Amino acid sequence: MSCPCETASTSCPSKRRSDSAMSPPPPAQHDKSGATLGVLKQSLVGSEWKCTRGMERDRIGMWGTGEGEALSKLSGLDRLRHPGLNKGMAFTIEERQTLGIHGLLPARVKTQDEQVQMCKLSIDRYEDPLNKYIYLMGLLDRNEHLFFRLVAENVAEMMPIVYTPTVGLACQKFGLVYRRPRGLFITIHDKGHVYDVLKNWPETDVRAIVVTDGERILGLGDLGACGMGIPIGKLALYTALAGIKPHQCLPITLDVGTNTQTMLDDPLYIGLRQRRVRGMEYDEFIDEFMDAVVRRFGQNCLIQFEDFANANAFRLLAKYRGKYCTFNDDIQGTAAVAVAGLVASLRITKKKLSENTIVFQGAGEAALGIAELCVMAMKTEGTSDEDARRRIFMVDSKGLIVKNRPEGGLNEHKEKFAQARPPVKTLAEVVDIAKPSVLIGAAAIGGAFTAAILRKMAEFNERPVIFALSNPTSKAECTAIEAYSNTDERAVFASGSPFPEYRTKSGAVLKPGQGNNSYIFPGLALGIISAGIIDITEDFMLLAAEALSEIVTDEDLAQGSLYPPLTEIQNCSVKIAKKLVEHAYKCNKASVQPQPADTEAFIRAQMYDDRYTNALPQVYAWPESSPRVDML
Repeated sequence: MSCPCETASTSCPSKRRSDSAMSPPPPAQHDKSGATLGVLKQSLVGSEWKCTRGMERDRIGMWGTGEGEALSKLSGLDRLRHPGLNKGMAFTIEERQTLGIHGLLPARVKTQDEQVQMCKLSIDRYEDPLNKYIYLMGLLDRNEHLFFRLVAENVAEMMPIVYTPTVGLACQKFGLVYRRPRGLFITIHDKGHVYDVLKNWPETDVRAIVVTDGERILGLGDLGACGMGIPIGKLALYTALAGIKPHQCLPITLDVGTNTQTMLDDPLYIGLRQRRVRGMEYDEFIDEFMDAVVRRFGQNCLIQFEDFANANAFRLLAKYRGKYCTFNDDIQGTAAVAVAGLVASLRITKKKLSENTIVFQGAGEAALGIAELCVMAMKTEGTSDEDARRRIFMVDSKGLIVKNRPEGGLNEHKEKFAQARPPVKTLAEVVDIAKPSVLIGAAAIGGAFTAAILRKMAEFNERPVIFALSNPTSKAECTAIEAYSNTDERAVFASGSPFPEYRTKSGAVLKPGQGNNSYIFPGLALGIISAGIIDITEDFMLLAAEALSEIVTDEDLAQGSLYPPLTEIQNCSVKIAKKLVEHAYKCNKASVQPQPADTEAFIRAQMYDDRYTNALPQVYAWPESSPRVDML
């Protein structure tokens, strides 16, 4: 009996894209006889055959949270070579003898505490941040538990190396720093076989994927395949800052080429040497990737989009949200952390968010994401959508976004914030006209907040709010020193990259807060995975922002910081996850059942333990009546 699809019936589930098949199925597979497997795979419902092509899943439903290793398959040498199992010189003498690795290690047995101290001494020997990055990636390749404990216990020192700003330099030099596989490179030439490439990844229990096509890396532009440093860094923070198990994380780069000529000319470039693929072929490739992820790892596998170009980022988010477990960190994560800072600033300025006028330098995915979440937050205060948008002024490369702008350059996302005003060319003019209380930079234009603009902000406001969110540091709109010194030290300042402490004329010390996405996306992912949330809507982003702002103490605010200390970031992740999980159960979006009685205890029970465990299997007694064999 032939499948209804072959008769072009429009009522076939695969033609209508069934609930299970969230995106178009990959090309039908064939068996050795040449028969199409899509035709052969059918299910009988009632008295009618219905096609199930494209609905295959490697894993369905929810599964456990174990480590996924079968001890019977491991030798002692496996443990030395596997970064997730290796303890280095922390293997005890008993473990070394039992596992057959005695003599392969020096006689000294070191504790993990001693190893952490040794690693800190080792990394301090390097002056070049790139060399520090290479050292840490080497440690990650050798000993995961030690790496994650080192980062988790020294977040303030290690995060600028693992993440921004050093990761930007690492991406630019990725051809030099690449050592061994840590993630998947899937190229446009693999189109039609993406699922086969995913099957090559040795772990099957993947819960979180960070994927990039490398077209808009930080403020550095199109780095192609060298953008892999971003997914690797992001997922390292998933584990270090939120306890998501490292074997459940998969970094992926979709290599469709690069339009950066210096990359194409670089003999060390590691990606495809071709211009970027665009249009229908690109879209089909992304569709196939999304479908392959669901088929391989399940519908509840989180797919975080990272550093896609503006035109693709918004389009793909709109296309896939509600159909896949996905969010875009550049749009939504940046928005959540910025709005968290704005909400915290209200405790200083004594205003409601809807009483502020906000000017954005930039109208890309980060700025538009923040603006949309600001509108959502203002509406919760009782402001109408129209009034909220009227309080937001956005400046792009062509000037202020206004209705019917002669220069054009408006898309559907920008038009929502178009002001009914004559065109204005420069940021300085917009500040003069709008007289904002909040100035946010997210366009990667270094120095855009000039001394004159900052002084204007101080004229208009007793406590001007200045957010210079672009990174790396060279792309920041202004430094902390510039913000404070040009506003009589009255600025409420936050940045995307870290800045040193500032000593005021009175001798007080201000510690500028870093509005880093890492305050949000690890906890967001932890909550999504813990509750099995599949549909990630904007209310979760606003809840994450509110949860983060609530953690900021009065002492933090007094020191000039709108964010908690980086040392508290793991606690932030748990608190954010808790709020999301509880909301998910309230709105019936949690697929993990039953609902845990103690949400926080449940979340912490799922988290990765960076301490070493006994390498020997547990031994326990059997009843005396059991058969025994006398040993000579």
